Amino acid sequence: MKHIIPILAVALLFSCQNTAQTKKTKKQIETLKPVEVPIKNGKARAYFASGCFWCVEAIFESVIGVEESISGYSGGHTKNPTYEASNTGKTGHAEAVEVIYDPNIITFDTLVDVYFGSQNVTQVNGQGNDRGSQYRSIIFYQNETQKQIVLKKKSALAKKLGVKIAAEVYPFQKFWKAEDYHQNYERLHPDHPYIKNVSVPRLNRFKSKFPNLIKHKH
Repeated sequence: MKHIIPILAVALLFSCQNTAQTKKTKKQIETLKPVEVPIKNGKARAYFASGCFWCVEAIFESVIGVEESISGYSGGHTKNPTYEASNTGKTGHAEAVEVIYDPNIITFDTLVDVYFGSQNVTQVNGQGNDRGSQYRSIIFYQNETQKQIVLKKKSALAKKLGVKIAAEVYPFQKFWKAEDYHQNYERLHPDHPYIKNVSVPRLNRFKSKFPNLIKHKH
């Protein structure tokens, strides 16, 4: 998943995998009816993919109103995907996160802003040196209201930047939780070369852009 190699005395990431994602499969997914996850104990859930889930999990967990972010897989055509299977690019799944949040504190609308503001929005099938269909960007919507929010923000961003936005827009179907060792990876492995050289810098870039959305440490 995340291989580190020293180049010019700096640990850099190298990961290049099979980018196979058939157009037929993508079209089939896009025409499905979205599954809406009910609010439970006052908490809602949203689902996003934008590269390594270690990075994305940490970004969303830094945001006010977010109770937890869970790493997993979504957007594919196989059941019970494993990390090893997903990493081949053949399952159709992308590394994704389930964001559990309080809608009275932060809205889905703002979470979409966090999503777009924490990645390279033009990169297809990856983020940075994490490349492959399993690292592609996807926003999952659960109802028509969410779909319109996403499409309007994606269109506005493309117009503002004058570029094509890579993120795919899928009706949410199911989220498969990743293996336990992937959960809270950035927090539990602060000295891992990938975390130090990729995840933390990405998190810090996000924090510098959205200081008003960052949780304050007590």
